[in-house]
Order: sequence, then C-alpha cells, then structure tokens
Amino acid sequence: MESAALRTLVKDRWPASHIATTDALATAGITDRVLTAAVRIRVIHRIRRGAYVPSSVWSAASPWERDLLRIEAHAASRSTPAIYSHMTAARLLGCAVWDVGSQVHVTVSYASSSGSHGSDVAPHRQPLGEEDVVSVIRNGRRLCLTSAARTIADCARVLDLERAAVIGDSGLRLGVSIADIAAAAERSRISRGARRVARLLGVIDRRSESAGETRTRLALVAAGIPAPELQFEVVTQEGIFRADFAWPELRVILEFDGAVKYFDYSPTREVLLAERRRENALAAMGWVVVRIHWADLEAPEAIGAKVHAAFARSAKLAS
Repeated sequence: MESAALRTLVKDRWPASHIATTDALATAGITDRVLTAAVRIRVIHRIRRGAYVPSSVWSAASPWERDLLRIEAHAASRSTPAIYSHMTAARLLGCAVWDVGSQVHVTVSYASSSGSHGSDVAPHRQPLGEEDVVSVIRNGRRLCLTSAARTIADCARVLDLERAAVIGDSGLRLGVSIADIAAAAERSRISRGARRVARLLGVIDRRSESAGETRTRLALVAAGIPAPELQFEVVTQEGIFRADFAWPELRVILEFDGAVKYFDYSPTREVLLAERRRENALAAMGWVVVRIHWADLEAPEAIGAKVHAAFARSAKLAS
C-alpha cells in the first residue's frame, strides 16, 4: 500500500480515543498488516505492546503529556484494572513532578517480578486500605489510584527530598494537609522510608507555586540563607509586585523565572514589559531584585552566592 493511501486509511479509521489497542484497531479495519506497515513508516507510534497512538499526536505532545499517554496506554492494554501509585498517581492527580522518570508505577498485593509487568512498569508490593484508593475519569476510562495523601507519602519513600518536595508542595496546593499525609503514612504500617516521610513533612510548603520555586527554596535552606517570606506582596507605583521570595528587612527579592510564568495568561512581550516597569519601581523604592533560572538550579550553591551578594548590595545602598 502506498504511503499516502496508508496515512489516509489510518486517519479515516482511527477510533475515537487517541490511544487504541490492537483489538480496537482491528475492529476499525486497521489489520495487523496495515498496523505493522504504519508503525514502520511512523504513521502510528507504538507506546507499549498492544497500545498505539497516531504519530502526529505523539510528536505534538509535551513530555508531561507523553507521560499521561503512557499511563493511558498501560490501562488500555490491561485485561484487569491496575491501581496506579507513586509518581504515576501524582501525575494523574495533577501534582507537579520533576525528573522522576517515565515508568508507570502500580501497587500490587502479591509477589510479582518486574518482568511480568513489562520494562515500562514499576510494581510496588504494599498493602492498601479502602481509604487509600480513589478513582479518576480520564478520556472516558475510570482509573484507580492511590489517594493524594498516600501518594505523597509513597513518593517520599522512594525519591530524594528535592523530587519528593516538588510533589508534596503541589499536593498541598491541591488541598491535601500535612496531617493527611502523616495519617496515610502511619496507616500504611510501612517502616521502610519512614524517616524520609518525616523529613518531607518538615519542609513542604504550599506557597511554593512551581517545581522551580520548590527547588529554589530547598537550595536556600542548603545554603544557610535566612528563611524568606514566600509570595510577598509589595505595592509599587506600577501595581502590586508579588515576589517569589523576599527578605523585607533587607529589601531583597529573589525571583525564579520559569518559562510557564510568561506564557499562561498574557503575550510574552506584554508580561515582560510590565514586569520590567514594576522592577524599576521596586529599585526606586530601594529594593534589590535577583533573578535565577532553571540552569541555576543545576549549581544550587551559586544561588546562595547570588543572594548573599544581593544582601551586600542592599546594605551598601542603605548606608
């Protein structure tokens, strides 16, 4: 079959959902022979055994959208429902995640090898109570997963503090409380990682509004910087400036510049110009503003140096 004809056939016969199983494609008239040819010329992308997506959808998807497609592909290709947990549950709950890999995590109540699930799946054997399991509807399919509180506790056990805190901060913003997480951890009766859970509960803060802000906050702690005020509002002639981190008594502000910040609500140029005007107004009021970016987080010790330098500049201005 010619490439153009194959593309047309796949487009016309693809089922309603982005994710389609081998059986669903066969029912729609996309036979094994057509499927094999379409995968070979990259009209169809194989996510995992028995689950496919149009290559155009896969190519256009962001990394986090691809993670969700992998979860849907796993659910579609299973004969029995799974209980999604850990970082996979965090994604399904809408929590922010950072650098946690693309494996699909499931909790099972029986001994099983990783090979029996596939290399793209990480099984966890641990008990779950009824209160620890919730469900969500995603693209018409009901998925079972661990509750937000249990998910955060489970993530704390298997991730380092920085990655777990990104999920924990996000969970707090979604309405989970520290008491909820502590209760879920206690209820699980899992001793492994208990100290990690306790440490996480001591550092998470709902006021950090992004993964970058969470990582910056932890970098400040590691550098021994005095605790800042988070989301501190300063009234200027150009309107209210809400600082990610501020030391009001020292007249220093630290801003984390994540790309999303500039693309959510207004055209980039308008946002940048408005922010520049507010920064000029802050400078006129004696504030020192420091900006850091994602690249700075790869050398967190440099963040402390930048803040200390800002403290020194502010003290000089005030003298």
